[in-house]
Amino acid sequence: MKPLGQLTVICGSMFAGKSEELIRLVRRAMYARKKVQVFKHALDDRFAHTAVATHNGVQLEAIPVRNTRELLCLLDTDTDVVAIEEAQFFDEELVRLCIELADAGKTVIVAGLDQDFRRQPFGIMPQLLAAADEVIKLRAICVQCGRPASHTQRLVDGRPAAWDEPTILVGAEDHYEARCRNCHQVRRAPPACRKRLLKGVRRSGESP
Repeated sequence: MKPLGQLTVICGSMFAGKSEELIRLVRRAMYARKKVQVFKHALDDRFAHTAVATHNGVQLEAIPVRNTRELLCLLDTDTDVVAIEEAQFFDEELVRLCIELADAGKTVIVAGLDQDFRRQPFGIMPQLLAAADEVIKLRAICVQCGRPASHTQRLVDGRPAAWDEPTILVGAEDHYEARCRNCHQVRRAPPACRKRLLKGVRRSGESP
């Protein structure tokens, strides 16, 4: 009987434990004597160029690739479990590849930021989340108030980053924090529809 494939997507803000969860699932697969290959986008070189690394120093060997085509060229046909770190940096071909691998009976584990520093959907993550069999949404702790945090705060020279800054800054010396929705800030954000939306909600709840 053909093995049942699965696509698991691990998402959340920075410092939420996405890499720890990916490493945990990979190590379980290794313990079960599955053949595992771990890939990461080459843009992620914060801690180690050839490893998935957590903020507390735990590392797992990984193959750095620049795009889906490179990943596919390095993927062995007999691999049982494919793990991919920093999926938000990849091109759209990764979504199709993950679906095809899962359809072929492989276990695919993907980790990435679901939102950028503006709280907007990040790259291909919405498509991956829609295609997933399992979604693991993790939250960090807000450094400002201590409540659960789902957003990544980018700080530049100690100030919240501006809306019009690039989503991806290669080699930038920016500082990031986990923050809740109340403490998260973006400078020069365009006029938000939030007030209009809330106003509409209040109106809809008013008695005629």
